[in-house]
Amino acid sequence: MTDNLKYWLALHRCKGIGPATCQALLQYFHNPETIFASTRKQLEACQLNEQCIESILKPDWQGVEQDLEWSLSEQNHILPLNNIHYPHLLKECGDASAVLYVMGNIEALSEPQIAMVGSRNPSAGGKQTAIEFARHLSAAGLVVTSGLAIGIDSACHQGALDANGTTIAVTGTGLDRVYPAKNKELAHSIIEQRGTLVSEFPVGTPVRPDNFPRRNRIISGLSLGTLVIEAAIKSGSLITARYAAEQGREVFALPGSIHNPLARGCHRLIKQGAKLIETADDIISELKPLAVAQQYLSQDTDKKQELTNNLNKDHLQLLNEMGYDPVAVDEIVQRSGLTAEEVSSMMLILELQGNVAPSPGGCYIRVK
Repeated sequence: MTDNLKYWLALHRCKGIGPATCQALLQYFHNPETIFASTRKQLEACQLNEQCIESILKPDWQGVEQDLEWSLSEQNHILPLNNIHYPHLLKECGDASAVLYVMGNIEALSEPQIAMVGSRNPSAGGKQTAIEFARHLSAAGLVVTSGLAIGIDSACHQGALDANGTTIAVTGTGLDRVYPAKNKELAHSIIEQRGTLVSEFPVGTPVRPDNFPRRNRIISGLSLGTLVIEAAIKSGSLITARYAAEQGREVFALPGSIHNPLARGCHRLIKQGAKLIETADDIISELKPLAVAQQYLSQDTDKKQELTNNLNKDHLQLLNEMGYDPVAVDEIVQRSGLTAEEVSSMMLILELQGNVAPSPGGCYIRVK
């Protein structure tokens, strides 16, 4: 495994070889080992420039050893494209990174995610809205994915943590450092609460401004949809939204005051076809069918059974109160004594886990 991985890391570290070129090389040579066994003439036939060819002929083995040493820690993982834990949604993207560096819970990468991004200098209202939306979406069973930046990103991560949910932070540096430094405690909390830090950048990669727009495609690529909360016209959040649209993912935007410059980016997105969002339930209703489909595609029977076995007593009680005939949400609320919001959140989780399914007439039916 280590021998195979070192060639993936060497390929990933080659200068001048981005994701698109990397995937083209893999398609031609079939695997990284064959690439590094090729001759200069074979590489020239692939129309690679001199920098790329030299990087392949003289691999950065010292950097590879640095990566492998980092991965010896129990919480650190390196996922090449052929690894079973590599998130399949991201793998579908034509510019997926050949290697992901992951710290924390690798299982979270394949769970249904909502990307949440926005201004680094939000209004007080925008920050609070981000926290509240993240809390609600996390409580509904979605993993909140963002970029660990100050402002809206940090608020989204914190909102998910407040709801005892899972959150993923995609960084623009190597995972041997945290940027911005003021978010070290937040990054630690994410790991402590079975969340995940992710980067495509090798260990030792410092802060570089051009890396942050690049990482945005990872944020959107991991997620079923992207929500933008407060963004100026010239904003990195709009880059994330553009990536999401190009990747065939849903794009959501929160409207704001016409006098607020931080609302203009969201208004532009809405004009361009993004879905106007007023409540977190608007997002849940859009993503629920996609989330269910993703779970069925990515989980085998044993995994589904494991999820069923791990249901808490509240969810089991709700299932028992449903019976096995189709039942409306209002009836479930009446039987359980829970609020409509609590029932909606629990039903989404039960549906994601394959325990209930929608039935005609706005009803649900127990399937397990």
